[in-house]
Amino acid sequence: MSGTVDHRSLAVPESLEGERIDVVMAQLFGVSRTRAVELITDGRVRLDRAVVSGKSERVLGGAVLDVEIPAEADPLEVVPELVEGIRIIHDDDAIVVIDKPVGVAVHPSPGWRGPTVVGHLAGAGFRISTSGAKEREGIVQRLDVGTSGVMVIAKSEHAYSLLKNAFRQRTVDKTYHALVQGHPDPLEGTIDAPIGRHPRFDYKFAVMEDGRHSVTHYETLEAHRFASLLQIHLETGRTHQIRVHMSALKHPCVGDITYGADPVLARRVGLERQWLHAVKLGFEHPETGSYVEYESSYPDDLAQALEVVRTTH
Repeated sequence: MSGTVDHRSLAVPESLEGERIDVVMAQLFGVSRTRAVELITDGRVRLDRAVVSGKSERVLGGAVLDVEIPAEADPLEVVPELVEGIRIIHDDDAIVVIDKPVGVAVHPSPGWRGPTVVGHLAGAGFRISTSGAKEREGIVQRLDVGTSGVMVIAKSEHAYSLLKNAFRQRTVDKTYHALVQGHPDPLEGTIDAPIGRHPRFDYKFAVMEDGRHSVTHYETLEAHRFASLLQIHLETGRTHQIRVHMSALKHPCVGDITYGADPVLARRVGLERQWLHAVKLGFEHPETGSYVEYESSYPDDLAQALEVVRTTH
């Protein structure tokens, strides 16, 4: 449980005399040496009641080592926290539709310590479905941390079941706009290429022969000197799908340095993330059965970057 502190006190065995304090802590308390250094830096380690000042300090046999070890936070724990920039587009007993800003993850995950959609909803008092894994209850779709736009979250168990199935059966209309480098040829088309985890970089994905079936439909809305604005419909919903497919076409999303975008162009248009936005989401409402559609306009950074591209000759 986060917030608790484990107090431990042991006499240093004679066999460890002369060893560094971080080595002794690792052996006596089972913590990693990295964790030992963190505890020393935080002033949580005492040797014969004196605060230890550095990891290289040597110990004497028989000295009393006192350590405070705070419980580490569960990386999957949902922390209620209002997140600036999340906008509620629609809310009823079955669903809540939001406009997710860039820099916000949908749910907690190992390695992510930033704000989350589920944390915001909990902080704002929304009761959402308890279906799904604990850290992503009610989540029926995801957007990358670096991708903004419209998304739906289930509030009732019935809505979760129907929406999860709708996404699985590909009956949800998912429309994105992407500003990509250059001009795709043809100007509209379909990319049908399997996607799997990158063989060398585990944070990336790539078109892989043994990957999962992935289909992206695109059409060009605007063609400019350096870039094209595309409207994209996803038939499948793989992680990083649009980014991977456009990169495979040699037309990465502007600003998407991870997938081969030109950093000079990114700086020129003032982008620090990929130009990709979920503009529209359409589906059969899980309670009324009627078709509903929700939209999100471009956030300021994407709108400004597009304007730079439009006015560059």
